[in-house]
Amino acid sequence: MTESPSPSRDASRRSYGEKALLDGRQAPLPPARFAFDRHTWKEIAHLLANLPLCLLGFTYVTVVLFTGAMLTLTVIGLPLLAAGLVGARQLGKLERARARALLDVEVAEPSPLPLRGGRDGFFPQLWQALKDPVGWRTILYDFIRLPWGILTFVITLTSLFVLWPVLPFIARGLANADRAMVRGLLSPSDELERRIAELESDRGVVVDTAAADLRRIERDLHDGAQARLVNLAMGLGLAKEKLLEDPDSAASMVEEAHGEVKLALQELRDLARGIHPAVLTDRGLDAALSAVASRCTVPVKVTVDLVSRPVQAIEGIAYFTVSELLQNVSKHSGARSASVDVWRADDRLLIQVWDDGRGGARLDGGTGMRGLADRLDAVDGLFVIESPHGGPTTVTAELPWRDRTPGRE
Repeated sequence: MTESPSPSRDASRRSYGEKALLDGRQAPLPPARFAFDRHTWKEIAHLLANLPLCLLGFTYVTVVLFTGAMLTLTVIGLPLLAAGLVGARQLGKLERARARALLDVEVAEPSPLPLRGGRDGFFPQLWQALKDPVGWRTILYDFIRLPWGILTFVITLTSLFVLWPVLPFIARGLANADRAMVRGLLSPSDELERRIAELESDRGVVVDTAAADLRRIERDLHDGAQARLVNLAMGLGLAKEKLLEDPDSAASMVEEAHGEVKLALQELRDLARGIHPAVLTDRGLDAALSAVASRCTVPVKVTVDLVSRPVQAIEGIAYFTVSELLQNVSKHSGARSASVDVWRADDRLLIQVWDDGRGGARLDGGTGMRGLADRLDAVDGLFVIESPHGGPTTVTAELPWRDRTPGRE
């Protein structure tokens, strides 16, 4: 296999980190000064908009909370309250967007409610909505904001005409209080709560993926090896009947059956390789990925820098990720060379597949990239594509590393 130029590992780590690791920090605001700059006018606009939006939020909360509370003894009370909490999430989303635009506060959106299209039943989903901490914190935020909205509107509007020389300092102080409220009440839930929501969502992806794999295996067995074995049984039955009457014809039919056996065995080997290849179990990623690369229509250089082997689940996901990426290289890239690098960095397994093709690969491009990203996300992995039009394409995947436990694999 020919060696192809590829970006250095350190450079790939830097570009990957810039895309995948966001630490949530933001640039500090310039200090308030007597001049009315862009930041000051944005803060003034935010403070003046407080009153109408606080009136809207307070009215919504009052109607939803008290109406739902009074009707809790009836059939529609709890569903109405749950719907109100879901709607409160939208008010929180509006306030976060306003804070981002006018206060330069970067507050991430909370995880969505893990409602899966009615599959869990009505009452579990109702309970999930009723105990939603994001909705309740938004209710609290809108409930306590009305006096503050009136105060900030009056102070800002009065200062705009009477105390305009010091208005930038007044606006900064009031806006900082708004920033604290947004961060305290409208920021995502604590890390444990976010992690639970993500894991619940990932569990659904894992279940759906496993079901799809089982359907694929069943379809391949039914349409491939099973059909050949049925034809083989019928052919051998006819040959048995003609064995005494027409030995030459029976011998010919046995010869055909022998060919069918070879084809059925090959299909079963291919199917077994698609489930979990024997070379991966016996010799690890280096040998298994080299075998995959040898079947690629593009010359591929494989470099696996691993002192030990991860658990079978992670090793299998890494293998199938590279296998599908190399299939995409063969079918869609138009590349002349490619490379695969696998290495361990601390407690992560990193995979990089590079090719010098035409580029333009996307998660929504219809080449299975979205499915790969979902599978890696389900095991706490990451999937990043860098593929400008004209190439080259670099796909970086990251998986958690777990050492093998002797006697458990």
